[in-house]
Amino acid sequence: MKARTASAPVSASARKLPKRESAFAERFALFAECLLTGVWIAIASLPVVTYPAAFAAGSRHLRRRTAHVEGGWREFVADFRAAVRGGWIAGVLGWAAALAVWVDVQAVRAGIPGGPLVGAVGLFALIGLAVAGLRAAAVWEPGASWRELLAAAGRRTVLDPAGSFLLVGGLVMVACTAWFVLPLAVPVLGAVAAAALAVEERGRRR
Repeated sequence: MKARTASAPVSASARKLPKRESAFAERFALFAECLLTGVWIAIASLPVVTYPAAFAAGSRHLRRRTAHVEGGWREFVADFRAAVRGGWIAGVLGWAAALAVWVDVQAVRAGIPGGPLVGAVGLFALIGLAVAGLRAAAVWEPGASWRELLAAAGRRTVLDPAGSFLLVGGLVMVACTAWFVLPLAVPVLGAVAAAALAVEERGRRR
């Protein structure tokens, strides 16, 4: 009994240091995984209309990472193939919305009456669609309907303005990074996917 009592303070102090180190290592590993996931998302988005599926696969990969479930590039590719079956339609609609906003901007520059109002409405609508797309990708699961995901994500975008503004900040960060140093915007995409996961988890707990 005496030996056990004497060794208790030593063993307790010995356990604290590894716990701090493992927590730091885990957070750093998660940060590095976000950057790597951003590269994967960028590669998967190269066909232009596959960016929703790329973000969905990247978000699911990060969910596995935070749940301490094994998974790597092969699982990402499998998820991407499953998500792209319906996700490419969402990608086409996203580019169509971007084209519509570009037309509105040209109307503003041409001085058409009512152009500034139409341009502002179109720009805000495009931002809202981008946020809803990120929210939908964050909760995607194999077999899920993109139409239902986007509809539910649109409601959450409106009902959770604080979370939506956080995602807008992430999109602005990507745009600013691309403006200054384009290659750095690639890994930042993973951080945006992680932000969408955090926002959705925050909403789920609320």
